Amino acid sequence: MSSCMISKKSNCKNCYKCIRNCPVKAIRFSGNQAHIIDNECILCGRCYTVCPQDAKMVVSDVEKVKVLIASGEIVIASIAPSFITKFPSVGIEKMTKALKELGFTDAEETAIGATIVKNEYERMLRDEERDILISSCCHSINLLIQKYFPKALMYLADVLSPMQAHGESIKKRMPEAKVVFIGPCIAKKDEVDFYGEFVDAALTFEELEEWLKCEYVTVEKDVDSCEKSRARFFPVTGGVLKTMACDAPGYEYIAIDGVENCMEALKEIEEGRLTKCFIEMSACNGGCVNGPAMGNKKYSPVTDYVAVKNYAGGEDFDVNQPSSFEIRKTFEYIAPAVNKPTDDEVMAVLRQMGKFKASDELNCGLCGYNTCRDKAAAVCQGKAEISMCLPFLKDKAESFSDTIVKNTPNGLIALNESLEVQQINEAARKMLNVRYSSDILGEPVIRILDPKDFVEVLSTRRDIRKKRVYLAEYKKYTEQTIVYDEAARMLVAIMRDVTDEENEREKKESISRQTVEVADKVVEKQMRIVQEIASLLGETAAETKIALSKLKESIADE
Repeated sequence: MSSCMISKKSNCKNCYKCIRNCPVKAIRFSGNQAHIIDNECILCGRCYTVCPQDAKMVVSDVEKVKVLIASGEIVIASIAPSFITKFPSVGIEKMTKALKELGFTDAEETAIGATIVKNEYERMLRDEERDILISSCCHSINLLIQKYFPKALMYLADVLSPMQAHGESIKKRMPEAKVVFIGPCIAKKDEVDFYGEFVDAALTFEELEEWLKCEYVTVEKDVDSCEKSRARFFPVTGGVLKTMACDAPGYEYIAIDGVENCMEALKEIEEGRLTKCFIEMSACNGGCVNGPAMGNKKYSPVTDYVAVKNYAGGEDFDVNQPSSFEIRKTFEYIAPAVNKPTDDEVMAVLRQMGKFKASDELNCGLCGYNTCRDKAAAVCQGKAEISMCLPFLKDKAESFSDTIVKNTPNGLIALNESLEVQQINEAARKMLNVRYSSDILGEPVIRILDPKDFVEVLSTRRDIRKKRVYLAEYKKYTEQTIVYDEAARMLVAIMRDVTDEENEREKKESISRQTVEVADKVVEKQMRIVQEIASLLGETAAETKIALSKLKESIADE
């Protein structure tokens, strides 16, 4: 399969939205980045449309088409019928005019190929009397069956898609022509790459819109009418059935949209619960009008359906129906790249995720997988990482946090903005004579501490750091740091018991005072002696006085 969609590594933020929305979980996480698994992807485009970081990118074929045009080739555009919803009030004539301004030789509606395919479906039901026949218009559905429902491959209509049938028709009429499909689908790029003989390149409506903008080409609004254009119904759910006679004896005609719904139907088919029916399947909810490459156009179920209905005629396009052999297409099983892990391997990963019994398996789906076992299997296959389990990370973080909080010698108290105690550790309980945490949790902090400093921090948003406070009620000195966490809207107090330090400091001050007092007495006594023998000692007395005064000052400083 071609890599027509890639990930932008720098943009991925590990939100897991892509894997949550991927119906086949074809995304691998490694190095904190999401990677599309080509062998498993069905190119439905879900990850592309839901990514909030724009981390998925469709590989553009615009330059390839420009080269074809510049080389002087006859380049014919095949326009998907859903263009009427992407470019409201623009008919095929005005769209052709705009495309010619870009350099295309001409343009035709892919709906012509849809008529050919529709005719072949009716012939198969009438002449071959197949038990079940599944439409093969949607390449994403074809990939889904080829990769995940091999038992249903026998029921997939072995017929070209409308895009391919139209390309084949154009090249039959103009053998030298190059055909470029333009539509709302990412998967068509892969279909072009894999079956290259019918169409030479595929553009999305997004790419066309950007190209028109860059070349300053304006698409004029003017809806033409054509009675022989019933196949324009194809891009809406049930549109294929609306073009068919639906009169094969004994057959039920069913239209299903959305990958998940199609997967459920395919399960029923593989289990033998469906018989004698024609099933129209579309990967996109609502059909191609809700394709992933519609750009910034928002899907409007009613408005889009009405636009398609009003543009479609009541009769078929005039086509030269090719033989069944000419439009035959073979679908082969695409084997998975990795094997299914054993139960023991899955259990080993579950244990690493902290899930030792059934009740531990929350199956919350936050990681993107439906069950914890599915996630564990993906880990075994190298598609997922254990760290993607958010409950596991939460428990791990809380466990680590609790270990720190419980074992730190400092007291920790957390308050909400109403100054109610939300958390208190053992060191703080001992410091404040609180026997059990439950005695104070949810209670106003005033019950155990003066709230003045907390009120100040809350009102000023300025932290208090290393403030010494005497708690008279507890006869303790503490060094308090109070900070406000704006994100959590919480106040956190960190209290260090400095009672012993304060007592030691007071003891030293007492000793220093006593020493100073003794020094004073010595100085006074010496001064009296000095006065008595001053006449005999002279300058020596003055020096002694200075020396004793310095001794006193030194002791006082200590």
